[in-house]
Amino acid sequence: MKKGKVVFIGAGPGDPELITVRAKNVIEDADVVLYAGSLVNPQVLKWARKDAEIVNTASLTLEEITDIMIKKANEGKLIARLKSGDFSIYGALIEEIWALQDAGIPYELVPGITAAIATASVLGIELTLPKISQTVIITRASGAVPMEGSIKDYAPFLMKGASMAIYTGVQLIDKVVRELKEGGVPDDMPVIVVYKATWPEQKILKGTVGDIAQKVKAEKLTKDSMIIVGKVADPNRYKDQIRSSVYDPSHAHSFRPKKKVVDEA
Repeated sequence: MKKGKVVFIGAGPGDPELITVRAKNVIEDADVVLYAGSLVNPQVLKWARKDAEIVNTASLTLEEITDIMIKKANEGKLIARLKSGDFSIYGALIEEIWALQDAGIPYELVPGITAAIATASVLGIELTLPKISQTVIITRASGAVPMEGSIKDYAPFLMKGASMAIYTGVQLIDKVVRELKEGGVPDDMPVIVVYKATWPEQKILKGTVGDIAQKVKAEKLTKDSMIIVGKVADPNRYKDQIRSSVYDPSHAHSFRPKKKVVDEA
C-alpha cells in the first residue's frame, strides 16, 4: 500500500478566512484532520469532509499525536495537521517532523499567518518603520518553561531601532514590564496588547511601559494575547520623520534609475 502524507498547516491567528488557499484545499481533501483545539479556531473545520476523522490534540502528548499521524499515513491516508498561527513560530513543529522522518512518512508544510503579523494588521501599524525601527525581535515571556536569554537581555535593542513582539507574556505582565525596565526601556515607551487578534472577541489595549500592566489587569487578560513594544506601537509620534527611501523621488534604484540630464545646449 502506498503511504499517505501529513500536511502541516499554519491555521492562522483566528479568523478562518485568513488561512491560505492551499490550506483550505488540503483540509477539504484530508481523510484525517488533527487540530490544536486549545488554539485553533474550530470554524476552520467547516471545510473538512463530512466523513473525515477529526482529532482534537489539545489533551494529547507528542507521542500520542505522532502515533496517530504515522498510523493513518501508513494506511495511505492524507492527514491535515493544523497548528495555530504559523508553525515556524513557537509551533513545536520540529519534534513532529523528526518522528515522521524516522518513520519514513512524507510530509509537506503550508505556512500561515503568525499572531505578531495579525496583531500589526488589526492595529493598522507596521512592525518596522523607515529610519525609526528596522529590526523585529520575536520573543516570549518565560514562566515555568526554561529558555535561553530573556526580555531583559533583548530590551536594550528597543533603544537602538528595534521593536519587540512578545508571545505568552500577558499572564506575566509584571515580569515583562520589570524586565523591560531593567533593560533600560523608559516608562514612556509605547506598548500595545492585543487579545485574540482577528477573533470576534478581540480587545486592544494601548499604553506605555509605565501603565500597561495596570490596564492589562483591569481587563483581566491572562492568555491569548500579543504584546508589541517599541516606537512602532505609536507611529504618529514620528510622522514628520518617516519617509521610505524606496518611494522617495530623490532615491534611485534598479526599477527607478536616476534620470539622465539632457544637455539642450
